[in-house]
Amino acid sequence: MAHTLNVSRLRQARSIVIKDGRVALYGSYNGRHNEERTLHSFVPYTRLNRIEGDSTPHLKAGAIRVHAIRWMPRFVLVLSYVMTSLSGIYASHSEAQSAGDADRIKRGQYLATAGDCVACHSAPAGKPYAGGLSLPTPLGAIVSTNITPSKTHGIGNYTLAQFTDALRKGVRADGQRLYPAMPYTSYALVTDDDAAALYAYFMHGVAPVDAAPDPTALPFPFNIRLSMAAWNLLFLDDKPFRSDPSKSAEWNRGAYLSRGLAHCSACHTPRNFMMAEDSAREFGGGDVGTWYAPNITSDAISGIGSWNEQEIAGYLHSGDAMNKSQAAGPMAEAIDHSLRHLNDADLHAIAIYLKSVPPIHDAADTRAASSWGAKADDLISIRGVPLPTDLNRMTGPQLYDAHCATCHQAHAEGSFDGGLPSLFHNAALGRSKANNLVMVILDGVQRQVDPPELRMPGFAHSLSDQQIATLASYLTQRYGNPKAVVTADEVKSLRQGGAPSSLVALARVSMAVGLIVVIGLIFFVVRRRRRRST
Repeated sequence: MAHTLNVSRLRQARSIVIKDGRVALYGSYNGRHNEERTLHSFVPYTRLNRIEGDSTPHLKAGAIRVHAIRWMPRFVLVLSYVMTSLSGIYASHSEAQSAGDADRIKRGQYLATAGDCVACHSAPAGKPYAGGLSLPTPLGAIVSTNITPSKTHGIGNYTLAQFTDALRKGVRADGQRLYPAMPYTSYALVTDDDAAALYAYFMHGVAPVDAAPDPTALPFPFNIRLSMAAWNLLFLDDKPFRSDPSKSAEWNRGAYLSRGLAHCSACHTPRNFMMAEDSAREFGGGDVGTWYAPNITSDAISGIGSWNEQEIAGYLHSGDAMNKSQAAGPMAEAIDHSLRHLNDADLHAIAIYLKSVPPIHDAADTRAASSWGAKADDLISIRGVPLPTDLNRMTGPQLYDAHCATCHQAHAEGSFDGGLPSLFHNAALGRSKANNLVMVILDGVQRQVDPPELRMPGFAHSLSDQQIATLASYLTQRYGNPKAVVTADEVKSLRQGGAPSSLVALARVSMAVGLIVVIGLIFFVVRRRRRRST
């Protein structure tokens, strides 16, 4: 039954309690002691529960108690009620906001993982995102910066707008330009919502580290960061990703990740003489220091067109594709730090997109890299044959027997469970460019999984350049692409970090020529004016 309470009769109460839209009266009201009623002037007619077994005035947690109501002006009572209601609304809003902030930080962490930020912005044995990693480039070493929320050495003072400009435009908060070793040309596709989530994570989900990495010191003229403004005008498209309505949601998600956060093109697209990605050959394969990031277009021979979507997604998660390829070097790092942590839906979306990338075929390729070779055993040919005095004259079978056969077996078939890969039907041996094979022999294969695994030891300290060249050439000719021949000089170059770049010298010569042209133009203009004046 509903009860009506006239405001004028509140004077009969000694005190009231206002909570959650209810009014509890304490005193006598028409002879009824300690009965709870709703206040007709402020809330709907609702019968409130009696406080059983309690005849004394009291307060529940969070309630507002008002005494001496008979001297209280009516507007104060109204104000008390309104403030109580607003406090409840504000508390609910704050709780919802906190939950929303936590969700945004969590999403930002996932996006930062997809972007593999930790790989470049963390030095070996250093703290996450504190920078200090030296990244070799053709221009010289670029040292990654501290992107923790440290207010002294990190990005703790960045606003969202400044963070977004650094992410998508390559411009720091102080206005200085970033080098494109930070793949902002790919991150330019990141949406506003995702940029805000990344900002929330780096500001509130990352521990600040008050340490300054060594500064980057590139040779002239690349030490002039302002020159990157001209580079950006030529090569940066800073428009965020836009979905293609003619494609599926999965395709669009895969395109957004592959071209944006995962920045696949940063490695798998060749670069021009100005170190910008060659958009005409997107995903067509490119050099990454001493390693080669292969063609990942849909071409069935030069690319990964012969792979199905499940094989691509599985490789991105584990780094292994049976009878096709195993990740090593920079790709293994990308999988260990980033790709293996993505959910199945995102990995499948990337696979769907990569299968749709227009094919790019390399004329030198006649068969898919993973289709070369067959089981073979040459070890019987060296039984009883003494090793040469000069170990640099060891044959390919002798080197294979001494350093490879124990794990990869006599016929190069690997282990029965695939844990140790076969050397035939293996892309590392099937490409016409054998850089990755040589680098695996030099450095081995280490995977930063849980726990870290040494899947193959490196032989940089035990084999000479000639021995590695002999072994690599034997492997490609016996189990891979016979056109791939490795020389000792090539091994030496890769061991030392690759051939030196001529880009610095080219830039300096170009500047000198440009200066001469400018001086010549000035001389011509001045001379012409003098002739006119005479």
